[in-house]
Amino acid sequence: LQRDAKGQYLFDLLCHHLNLLEKDYFGIRFVDPDKQRHWLEFTKSVVKQMRAQPPFTMCFRVKFYPTDPAALKEEITRYLVFLQIKRDLYHGRLLCKTSDAALLAAYILQAEIGDYDPGKHPEGYSSKFQFFPKHSEKLERKIAEIHKSELSGQTPATSELNFLRKAQTLETYGVDPHPCKDVSGNAAFLAFTPFGFVVLQGNKRVHFIKWNEVTKMKFEGKTFYLYVSQKEEKKIVLTYFAPTPEACKHLWKCGIENQAFYKLEKSSQVRTVSSSNLFFKGSRFRYSGRVAKEVMESSAKIKREPPEIHRAGLVPSRSCPSITHGPRLSSVPRTRRRAVHISIMEGRTRGSPARHAGAREHTHLGTCTHRDTRTGTHGQGHTDRHRCAHRHRDTWTQGHTDRHRCAHTQVHRHRDTWTQGHTDRHRWAHTQVHRHRYTQGHTDMGTQTQAEGELRALCPGAGGLGPAQAQQVNKFLLSVLRLLLVTVGLLFVLLLLLIVLTESDLDTAFFRDIRQTPEFEQFHYQYFCPLRRWFACKLRAVVNLLIDT
Repeated sequence: LQRDAKGQYLFDLLCHHLNLLEKDYFGIRFVDPDKQRHWLEFTKSVVKQMRAQPPFTMCFRVKFYPTDPAALKEEITRYLVFLQIKRDLYHGRLLCKTSDAALLAAYILQAEIGDYDPGKHPEGYSSKFQFFPKHSEKLERKIAEIHKSELSGQTPATSELNFLRKAQTLETYGVDPHPCKDVSGNAAFLAFTPFGFVVLQGNKRVHFIKWNEVTKMKFEGKTFYLYVSQKEEKKIVLTYFAPTPEACKHLWKCGIENQAFYKLEKSSQVRTVSSSNLFFKGSRFRYSGRVAKEVMESSAKIKREPPEIHRAGLVPSRSCPSITHGPRLSSVPRTRRRAVHISIMEGRTRGSPARHAGAREHTHLGTCTHRDTRTGTHGQGHTDRHRCAHRHRDTWTQGHTDRHRCAHTQVHRHRDTWTQGHTDRHRWAHTQVHRHRYTQGHTDMGTQTQAEGELRALCPGAGGLGPAQAQQVNKFLLSVLRLLLVTVGLLFVLLLLLIVLTESDLDTAFFRDIRQTPEFEQFHYQYFCPLRRWFACKLRAVVNLLIDT
């Protein structure tokens, strides 16, 4: 990648490698040195978003879960979503009952090892694979029983499709949890699904808010606010606290993107959103992709031969650790994490071999020797090394001679300059003595002339400003004056806005939102009201003084 390559270029490169057309459901995620997750923004440079040093490691994964994954147009897209949900099940993000868990795990077995074969699958074969964070022997027997009796004959594509249909009915389908705390200090997980906003505490869903009920999201520091408007004009504000301000901002940006993707009808309806009510404060963000309805319409127009899918084989592995339960056997096949290593090329371009040979011709002795011995015979390489060393020695000798001449010239030049300076100082002293003899009656004028002469001797350019210098000074003064005028104008506008906010009775939505913020209330009662009373007192004192006079 070039240093100025945008995130969209990298994403398109990956989708082309995967032969993926329905790519709007996916994204690239990375983790910064502070262990904070981020989605790669496609409109910004890849390098500028990274805080670590190259090579960078990123993860290609589902960003927006399809509302109906079974309705996806192509099998390759369904397969990638299947891998993501299987991973969610393994890491405990997809919560379900025991019966549903056994059915989902049986679908995975059928999709990846095929029909049950007594010769290949001995007793307890399902216990070799880890589908969930933890499970019991009873669950393992249930998985094997369903796999043996109910799923025989299903192709991998059919099993994956049935898996997606079942997973879509679960409450935690599409959950990508963000750890937070509520106002009481209880731990909670916030998540955005295709159907709305979800709050989880433990293994229970305590809040579910549809997207059309969410009116606004904002954050201030570590605090995240969700404004909800339900039926009968009932308004609710949910407040949660993230671990860090960066985590809170990431949560807010994910919420803005998910709401735009699932709620809006067209991408032209997307607007830039600010994290604060005050126009001069907070972060601004805008979702830059297509919305779900447009993606579905575009998928319906796809007409091509189904691409070939290379499914991974099911092999037991211990390489995937658990998030909370330590090392364990992993699910098979594990979705391999493919790291994207980006080599940042600073001004280097790939050229022809002849161009590289020409560039190497001016390098040091080791490079020349390496090139010659690699491209020719041993005797020829020895001769070339001799020529290269001889050329290097001649260059050194010529450089030494040039440096000697340069030093010799500098010494003579310095000596001549010193002699000339000594002669000039002698002449100047003689002139000063002669002037003192003939101008004793004009002491003040002589002193001023001597001072001017010394000033000119010390500062040769102080004799006066030329036209070009005067023009530059005038430009500088005009720019400073313009800056002062703009600053005064902005302060005047802000003063008028402050007076309107505090003294007028205008009840527009914009002014109402600003007046209800905690910062404005604190400013109004602690600073503005005392300042207004002090100003009114001084004004009354001046008026009384004028009346008395």
